[in-house]
Amino acid sequence: MRKGFDVRRQPGFTAIAMGCFILLYLPIILLVAYSFNAGESIAIWEGFSWRWYASAWENEQVKDATIRSLILAASSSAVATTAAVLAALATTRSKPWRGQTVVFAMVNQPLMVPEIVTAVSLLIVFAVVKSFTGYTGLGYLILAHSAFCIPFAYMPVRARLQGMDLSLEQAGSDLYGTPLQVFRHITLPQLWPGILAGAMLAFVISLDDVVITEFVKSAGQDTLPTYMLGQLRRVVTPEINAISTALLAISVIMVTAFFFINKTRK
Repeated sequence: MRKGFDVRRQPGFTAIAMGCFILLYLPIILLVAYSFNAGESIAIWEGFSWRWYASAWENEQVKDATIRSLILAASSSAVATTAAVLAALATTRSKPWRGQTVVFAMVNQPLMVPEIVTAVSLLIVFAVVKSFTGYTGLGYLILAHSAFCIPFAYMPVRARLQGMDLSLEQAGSDLYGTPLQVFRHITLPQLWPGILAGAMLAFVISLDDVVITEFVKSAGQDTLPTYMLGQLRRVVTPEINAISTALLAISVIMVTAFFFINKTRK
């Protein structure tokens, strides 16, 4: 009997897979290891030390950038997730309507268009707004990150809605429940894992973003990634490794929580 095709049995599969894992994770492992380097070199090991973590903790610029990054990520995640839930409900809980595919494509546009194009477009729009209003606050960054993060929040919410049984919502409507009551008491309790997963994904995307932030931000609005980029242009020390490791830890925690939430609900 002829066996079916199995890519794992193909010659060289193991070597190629191992090579990909090494290329992906070896630089990250070295980054984490050298964040504990006692010396000032990022390439020569001079002993184990928490020196650079303490240095980053005492750096006021790092603290300001970290607080700004967390506020920006939390605000953008909330706005993007709210918009994503509304868009997902409109595209999955209504009869098919003309232009539905176009709306779906527009919601996911930031995933398909190069980020630099989105950044330049937002820069032009906000430059016009600034010239009329004179406002230069953090609101522009929140709006820019929200617009970019909507599809990342939209996909988990839409997937969750498509996997839900409609019979309970239909029963609620048959019992004279208003659309808002049906959503609040039936849809939302089943949908919250998808909402939480989308919010966490949007939070991580916003927290790590550099390109859009670099184009849209005003003076004195450095986030942690843009602060690190500025430091790399001047002097590179293991303090950058320590900050990168902290960001990596936050991202890993969020992604792990995202995985377990989806796994538990399934």
